[in-house]
Amino acid sequence: MTSEIVVSDYDPDWPVWFETVRACVWPVLCDTAIRIEHVGSTAVAGLAAKPIIDMDIVVGSEHEVGPVIERLASIGCLWRGDLGVAGREAFGPVPGESLPAHHLYLVVENNRAHLDHWLLRDMLEEDPAARQEYAALKRRNAELAKGDFDLYVAAKANFVARLLARGREARELPPVTYWEPATDGV
Repeated sequence: MTSEIVVSDYDPDWPVWFETVRACVWPVLCDTAIRIEHVGSTAVAGLAAKPIIDMDIVVGSEHEVGPVIERLASIGCLWRGDLGVAGREAFGPVPGESLPAHHLYLVVENNRAHLDHWLLRDMLEEDPAARQEYAALKRRNAELAKGDFDLYVAAKANFVARLLARGREARELPPVTYWEPATDGV
C-alpha cells in the first residue's frame, strides 16, 4: 500500500477524537462488549503519531466476537479479518459519519493482540526516553519508506518487539516471539 505517511506532533485533541468515535460505536455494542479502549500512538500523551485513532473493542470471550462483528456490520463497518494479526479482528471506519480517521479492532480481553496493544501504550507512557526514540524512529521511517506503509511498519517492528519484551518481563508475563521483518532499504 502506497500513500503519504504523515507523522504529526502529539495533538491534545486526539483523546477527544477517540471519545467522538467511541460515542458513535458504543451504543450498538454496550450490552455485548466490555469497553472500548484508546490504543496506539495517539493514546500516548506527548508521542508523535499518524493522526489516526486506534481503538480496541474489548469482549470477554471468543463467544462475543461473532455478535460484535454482526453489530458493527449493522452500522456499516466492513469486517476486514485479522489482517495477519491473530486474535485481532479489523474493521473499516464507520461510514457516513464525519468522524476522525480511525482504526477499529476487536479483541478478547487479555489475548495476545489485546495485551500487546495496551502493553505498548503503557510502556510508552511510562518511559519518556522510549517515547522520544519511538517518535524519532517513526518520523525517520515515514520519510525513508516513501509512502510504502508495509515498509514503514516493518522498519519499526524490532523497536516495538524489544519494548514489548521488556514490558512482558517487567510484568512477569511469559516471553513470546515477535515478528522480525527484513527491512531492506530502511
